[in-house]
Amino acid sequence: MYKVDIQPDTKEATAIEARRNQEKQRQSRIFNTRYRTMGVDVEGLKSQVEERKLRENAEKQRDEAFDAHRIQYDKIAQMLEDEEQQRKRQLHKALVEFHQQEQEPATRREWDLQDPAALRKGQPARVSDDDPRCGPASMQCFAGEDMNGAARQKLLKEKNRRDLEEQRAEREKALADRKYAVLMFFADTLEDKKRIELDLRALELARLEEECRRAKAMAVADFNRAQAAECVEQQRLAQQREQDNNYTEIYNHLTGDILTENPDMARSLVGPHRMVPYLWKGMSPEQVEAVRRTQKEQCKENQRLREEERQREAEWDRQRHLAARAGMVMEEEVQNFHLQLRKSQDAYNQELAEAQKAHLQHLEKEVYTNTPTAQYHLQFNTSTR
Repeated sequence: MYKVDIQPDTKEATAIEARRNQEKQRQSRIFNTRYRTMGVDVEGLKSQVEERKLRENAEKQRDEAFDAHRIQYDKIAQMLEDEEQQRKRQLHKALVEFHQQEQEPATRREWDLQDPAALRKGQPARVSDDDPRCGPASMQCFAGEDMNGAARQKLLKEKNRRDLEEQRAEREKALADRKYAVLMFFADTLEDKKRIELDLRALELARLEEECRRAKAMAVADFNRAQAAECVEQQRLAQQREQDNNYTEIYNHLTGDILTENPDMARSLVGPHRMVPYLWKGMSPEQVEAVRRTQKEQCKENQRLREEERQREAEWDRQRHLAARAGMVMEEEVQNFHLQLRKSQDAYNQELAEAQKAHLQHLEKEVYTNTPTAQYHLQFNTSTR
């Protein structure tokens, strides 16, 4: 065999050196009494301080974000409140305008009692010559008076105005007819004639549509009248049928088996011995007698069962008494056995105590004779492991 130099593994050497450095650092921490007893970890404290600063910065940023959101929400709430107030003001304004326009005091039912100008609006004692309130003793109508003069002049002026309006309308219509005739006569182009024909056709269609509408309205009215007559007839027939049904029902009740108390109606279809409860009118004398006989038999049977129950209870009482006496005897035997067992255990424990005491004296006097010194304790706590 040749001697060959084996190069050490670089990775393994590096790992060994790292473990040695860690062991030295661990010894410096563990064997430092101040550091070990007080537990001051500077790096840990620094990391805790950094973590606290980071946490405080995060909380501060979160609070600032919450503040920004709160301000934004407050602005939105203020805007919504302003809009609500504006809407309320507009609604109140619209309500006031509606009251002023649609619910004036003059339109109220009791306005005639609250009107401050009621006296000025009231009628005078005499309105006209033919006022029905003015009787022979009213002292309101005198000879030579003309109370309706102003009204008659007004009616005359109105009649003259209407006559003038009618004359002017007739004159304008005649002028329009003449213009239309001239246009029809002097129409040179096909477009003008076509427009005139369309106007005439529109007038004719309007007239036909009006006639059709009137005919439709008449047909609808006739149909409604026929429907109303048919409804009245149907109601009369329905009332007649209901009255006939009521009479038939009353007759059936009067002649039926329920009011006549027919006993055969109470028999059920399920079996001949069963009855229909709501049709049953009571038992017959034979059935009552059978029920009484059954009750007497049941009484005798109940007395026999009670006597048997009494005898059974007496037998159970005797058995319980015997069982109690046997239990007392067994309990005395168990107590005697426990007493003997306790005495034997006490004797055995006394022997064990004496043997243990002798063993302790042997250890103290013969085995543990070499007392540890301070040099023995210094060999400990030399490594961190």
